[in-house]
This record gives sequence, structure tokens and C-alpha cells, in this order.
Amino acid sequence: MKRNTSVLSTEIEDILEKPLHNQRISSQECLKLFSVKDITVPGMAADEMCRKKHPEDYRTYIIDRNINYTNICTSGCKFCAFYKDVKHSDGYIISKNILFKKIEETLALGGRQILMQGGLHPTLKLDFYEDLLQSIKAKFNVHIHAFSPPEIMHFSKLNGIHICDVIKRLKDAGLDSIPGGGAEILVDRCRNLLSPNKCSAQEWLDVMREAHRLGMRTTATMMFGHVETVAERIEHLEKIRQLQDETGGFTAFIAWTFQPKNTQLDTDDSPTHEEMGFVGSYDYLKTLAIARLFLDNVANIQASWVTQGAKIAQLSLKFGANDMGSTMIEENVVKAAGVSYRMSKEEIEFLIQDVGYKPMQRDLYYRV
Repeated sequence: MKRNTSVLSTEIEDILEKPLHNQRISSQECLKLFSVKDITVPGMAADEMCRKKHPEDYRTYIIDRNINYTNICTSGCKFCAFYKDVKHSDGYIISKNILFKKIEETLALGGRQILMQGGLHPTLKLDFYEDLLQSIKAKFNVHIHAFSPPEIMHFSKLNGIHICDVIKRLKDAGLDSIPGGGAEILVDRCRNLLSPNKCSAQEWLDVMREAHRLGMRTTATMMFGHVETVAERIEHLEKIRQLQDETGGFTAFIAWTFQPKNTQLDTDDSPTHEEMGFVGSYDYLKTLAIARLFLDNVANIQASWVTQGAKIAQLSLKFGANDMGSTMIEENVVKAAGVSYRMSKEEIEFLIQDVGYKPMQRDLYYRV
């Protein structure tokens, strides 16, 4: 790849070349990439890496729906504007009638998957979730992507059952795959500040390891731009890469920026967004590109139009992403934080075509 060597140092040039020649970038080298001010530099390298991994003439998306089975949660995460306390008048547990209607609407719109997540409810036992899964599978031919690692850990502790047995029981009841939610930053310093009642970084990784051992595929995520340092962002990526080396179970990596509105981190006496490290599209695109270069063993990188909007998501397809994510027929968690981008199937397809690719609908396993 030809780059402007008068602008780039030889060291940065050499680091950018490594993944293109099947050589791994170290954490220290990754830190040096974050110091590059011109985001087109890692962006061009990430685009070349993406085209190397995905030489096909299409880019993908999926039609699915986020269904939150409950908003009652005991975790109390400071970054969450969605959850409600047990006694809150707006707290709910979804009824089967409402759940089935949402799935019917999803299938009618061409979807073949639901993403189902909820709060850490203090009293719902494992048989509630088994019944929920079994009732869905009895009525619908739909892929169930559900229950992130914090939920699995919560089920384990509430029921006194090992996480491996929890996953086995849920899988037997109809669970097909596990989303990467609740990862935030996989560094306990950050987790203790933001979500001390949620699972630890190691527990998140343990859940994913057990799921992969049971033959279940999962996604990996990162929510960044809050209290983490750049070094901690890289530590998160390193942990994802290490587990992928071990199991190969992650289908994709999805990163998005923290949205502060209506959360405990958005108060009058809080530090400014600059002081907290909140980020915009510049840092999002830089982080996305570097993730594509660093996560050499993760096949797919997904854009985040939900937090960044259509144009930045489209630009992501030139910064290392090969997938536009979901149409998200319904999304409530980010919306509760004051961000409410919407995107139809037609708009996603237009954005993909507009950068020179064919749009193709996929499933969780990236089969078109």
C-alpha cells in the first residue's frame, strides 16, 4: 500500500503494513496507531485489510428486532437510561401475547432473527426463560439471539447453577446464539466505576468461552468513550483477540460510542464530556479502523448506525467494516439515552450501493 511517507513515520508505516502481511500488531503498536491524528491513515489500511478478508463485491446487513423482555434491573449501571427499579411504575415483564406479536411483525418484514435481552430481574428463575424460549420455538421458525453474559451470570447466581449448565439448559430450550452485550470495557477498573453490580470482565469472558465450547456462536462488543483510557480500550481488544485465538467462536465485533443523555453520567455537576473522554465520530472511525487491523482473527466488523447515524455508518464501510448491522425494527436502550436514529432496509441498501457494493441480507453466521 502506498502512503504519504513524508507525513507518516517509518514506524507507523511498518505497523500498518503488518496485518496486510499476516503479521500481528502488538498492544504497544496499537497504542501508537491511536496517536496518529489523521484518521484516513488507519482508515485506508483498515479498508485494505477488510477487502483482503472480504474480496466479495457485496456488503451485508440483517433484518431483526431488539426485544427487551423486561426493563426491571438490579444492576444500576451508571451509563444506562433504560432500566427501572423493581417498584417503579414503568417497570414491566413482557407478556407472551406482546412478544408473539413483535415476532410476527418481524417475520412479516423479512426478518429471521430476534435479539432478546433484558434487565437483571431479581426474582425470575431459569424456568421462566426456558418456557419463554420453548414457547417461541413452538410457534415460530426464528433464530433466537439472546441473553448477554451479564444475564447468564445473573441466572447462574440466582439459581445456584454453573454457567455451563445454564447455557446448556437455555440451548436445549431453543437459544441459538448469545449477543456480546454487557462487555462495555473488559477492564475491572472501568466496570467498578460504571457497573459494580454487573459481572466482572473475567466472568464475561468465561460465559463466552463456555458458550463456544458448547458449539454456540456469539458476538463481541465494545461500548467506549466514557471512563476508559485508550490503553484500556486496547486491553479490551486484546482480551477479545485472545479468546478468539482459543475458541474461534466470535462471529463479529461490534463497537459503539457511549451515549450520556438521561444517564447518571449526565448531570449538571458531572465532568464535561471532554473530561470524561466522551467521543464523537472522529474517534469512532479511528477506533473502528484500528479494531479491524488489531482483530486479525475476527472475520466481521459491524458498523454502528444506531449511535453514529447513516452517514458515519456508511463511511464505516471504508474504515474496516464489512457489515451495516441490523435494520433494528425496534430499539429501546440507546433510544432511552436520547439517540433515536432510524434506518429502513431500503436506506441501508442504498447506503451500501452508494459506496460501490451490492447489499446482501445475511443471518447471524454471515451466510447471505
